[in-house]
Amino acid sequence: MIDLHLHLDGSLPPALLIKLAEEEGIVLPGRTEEELMPFLTAPRDCQDLNEYLEKFSLPVSCMQSAATLTEAARGLAHELADQGLIYAEIRFAPQLHQQKGLTQKQVIEAVLNGLGKAGKEVPSLKTNLILCCMRGADNEKANRETIRLAAEFFNDHVCAKVCAVDLAGAEALFPTRSFSDLFAFARELDVPFTIHAGEAAGAESIEAALSFGARRLGHGVRVIERPELLEEIIEKQIPLELCMTSNLQTKALPQSTDYPLLYLLRRGAVVTVNTDNMTVSGTTIAHEYAALRAMGMTAQEEKLLLKHGVEAAFLPEMEKERLRETIEKLFSA
Repeated sequence: MIDLHLHLDGSLPPALLIKLAEEEGIVLPGRTEEELMPFLTAPRDCQDLNEYLEKFSLPVSCMQSAATLTEAARGLAHELADQGLIYAEIRFAPQLHQQKGLTQKQVIEAVLNGLGKAGKEVPSLKTNLILCCMRGADNEKANRETIRLAAEFFNDHVCAKVCAVDLAGAEALFPTRSFSDLFAFARELDVPFTIHAGEAAGAESIEAALSFGARRLGHGVRVIERPELLEEIIEKQIPLELCMTSNLQTKALPQSTDYPLLYLLRRGAVVTVNTDNMTVSGTTIAHEYAALRAMGMTAQEEKLLLKHGVEAAFLPEMEKERLRETIEKLFSA
């Protein structure tokens, strides 16, 4: 399986978080995994994306040193390998991990070190890193530093590398169109990017992301609100990083609306299956696929979704070919 939209801070297993908190000297609101879950996992009846995002503050507080960042990345990679993933793009915002004095560069190095260690320990899983800029009113300097460092680290590591940048955070409060200059800077430095768009905001957010030159769309589920925009997405084969469980929690679509992943796939859109946040959403990639099978996904459609994940990945052609071969072996067995 492949996951292209997976947040580090939203996907830490509770047992790993307990270990990180001890190293950071953080007193957790519970001593066992069961006691911690209400503080880490958003409710199914989550009010909106903003309530959902509240669940990130605790794990972020437990990753404020090089040691805990390295262990968090390494531990998550091991968890993904245990779940049977062959490729994952893990994303996080370096600027959120500077509370104890680390520079963004030191933060990125620590996470890459963790993924690099895991790559040697569990070679069945390949991981890369996406650096998130954050929506906000006063962090333009930090966002530009994130993009500058992405260019510096691009292709710079053997086991894991920075492969792209992203824009995350409160989409409805800070419209995508406000970040035009930021992504002009990314284009100037030849850094590929995906953008969270079409989740908490509608089609106008997707249109802005496409106008900036986004190679993929994080979520993008609200493309169904505008038929002509959907036709453009299909024609240009812009991949959508769909996250069904998360989108249902945050009410990205009206509750009466059936989740449109299979509809979009059958229309010819390049859709991919992702978890977004395994812990915050209480899901795994296997759970996402199981839910789609229950909705009528066929074996051929499952294979097509995996192929879409390969084609949408921020990877060179040689590495994509290896993943294609793995998928072909899986479905011919």
